[in-house]
Amino acid sequence: MVVWTVQVIQVTFSMNFLLETLRVLVLSVYYFLEAFVKLLLPVGKKSIAGETVLITGAGSGIGRIMAIKFASMDVTLVLWDINLDGVKETARVVKEKGARSVHCYQVDCSDRGNVYQVAEQVKQEVGDVTILINNAGIVTGKKFMDSPDSLVEKTLQVNAMAHFWTYKAFLPAMMDKNHGHLVCIASSAGLIGVNGLADYCASKFAAVGFAESVALELIATGKDGIKTTIVCPYFINTGMFDGCKTKWPHLLPILQPEYVAKKILNAILTDQTYLFMPRTIYFLMFLKSFLPYKETVILGMYFGAFTFMDAFKGRQKKEN
Repeated sequence: MVVWTVQVIQVTFSMNFLLETLRVLVLSVYYFLEAFVKLLLPVGKKSIAGETVLITGAGSGIGRIMAIKFASMDVTLVLWDINLDGVKETARVVKEKGARSVHCYQVDCSDRGNVYQVAEQVKQEVGDVTILINNAGIVTGKKFMDSPDSLVEKTLQVNAMAHFWTYKAFLPAMMDKNHGHLVCIASSAGLIGVNGLADYCASKFAAVGFAESVALELIATGKDGIKTTIVCPYFINTGMFDGCKTKWPHLLPILQPEYVAKKILNAILTDQTYLFMPRTIYFLMFLKSFLPYKETVILGMYFGAFTFMDAFKGRQKKEN
């Protein structure tokens, strides 16, 4: 009897293994073909009319440009920034561009209590957020041993932990309706380490890992109506990295804010899960996955990862 039971278990396991393996192979072929077709043919864009879009870090840079691009799309805009004057200016501009409804708030994204407090205010005054764009970010720009503990903590709080608090605040309503879109604006520095950006890279790696994990949780719980997009651009000419130079501008150009905002909006409208900019980043990630470590170091030197921050000034130093 025991032998028979063991044999049944073995046969069942073998059948399950074969069936699941066959399923994976068939779906893999299908999804590869689907991806190939999408490369060749234009992807249809969804309508976001009537959605409520919240953008953190909307007082300047990419956040402001994205808000302007959303202004003509019949959405309700909720703009967050620690800089009240900046976010008010963004609100003024998007109203001039014809935005249907605009609400701006002063929020310190590094302060969990402040995030939760203003999130409740948004729910009461505006309603449920359906598209959440975590864009706020800061950079210390110092070598690890030269970075004050307070700035390291601030970088992690704004660039990574704030994502936890905004998701906690707005994701439950999305899950109740199985509808929404979560957008994580990370960085290529969240995929590949850069000399002189230890705290920044750590925060962006954390943001990418967090966003990927939540995306999988949503799939596992059947919430397929909530889309996710993770954006990893190379450095952008917004002032945050003023003074930095790229070694090979044709291979890794400093990106222009207008171009980045346009690509992010397109990724949202087409439900693109990952957006790396420029396309060279896809190739570098492929190389990183299998090359020997010492070879990646040589390539890092070649592409300028060791010297990019040498002339860093940053937005704050420039203003001062």
